[in-house]
Amino acid sequence: MSDRRGAFLLTAFLLLGGCGFSPLYGKLTPKTDMSEELAQIYVDNIPGRYGQELRLALQKNLAGAGPEDPHKYMLKVSSGMNEEAVDIHQDNTSGRTRSTGSAHWMLITVEQNPRLLAQGDATTLDGFNTTFEQYFAQTLNDETLQARVSDTLAQTMTQQIAIWFRNHNMPEKAAPDELPRYLNTDRMPDDNGNAATDRTGVDGFPASATGRLSRSTTSTSAQ
Repeated sequence: MSDRRGAFLLTAFLLLGGCGFSPLYGKLTPKTDMSEELAQIYVDNIPGRYGQELRLALQKNLAGAGPEDPHKYMLKVSSGMNEEAVDIHQDNTSGRTRSTGSAHWMLITVEQNPRLLAQGDATTLDGFNTTFEQYFAQTLNDETLQARVSDTLAQTMTQQIAIWFRNHNMPEKAAPDELPRYLNTDRMPDDNGNAATDRTGVDGFPASATGRLSRSTTSTSAQ
């Protein structure tokens, strides 16, 4: 039985090779590994605490288990993380904090006249349940959330860059969603008599309907 299973697995791998399948982080050429190419990317400074966490996560993913050798490419990243208080209770406290993280990256050559090789976008959604009775735990949860968002965005960007090295196809940019608007009865109409409106959040509900509060963290590299 084990011999038959081994023969089946070997045949399956051979068929995958015939279909043009190759590991994403495998060899680019007979003499070049993907890991070696990724290790040659220098991650430009990303300001702020959240930005530094994102930069460290990118450096870890790009360098892998080997030593860093960033002298061929430069990666510029601008990123933002928006936190929303959702699950509003009757006493106006929130039961959960939800975070939406986004990042835009540009891969540039390191030479006298730098060239833009590729660029793309990454997004992620995360959150945690709030515990107002324990302030230290709340702060720790928020810091852990930022670390998770940074790590997820770094993994997505590393994968997108590896795909570009593999086939030089640019990541597709998602079309912006046309979100509906709702009347905001707490605001006065403008000078032309038009009623004030608010856009919905990512969950489809307006902030005025849920009592949601938002705060954002943005890190933009100098261009």
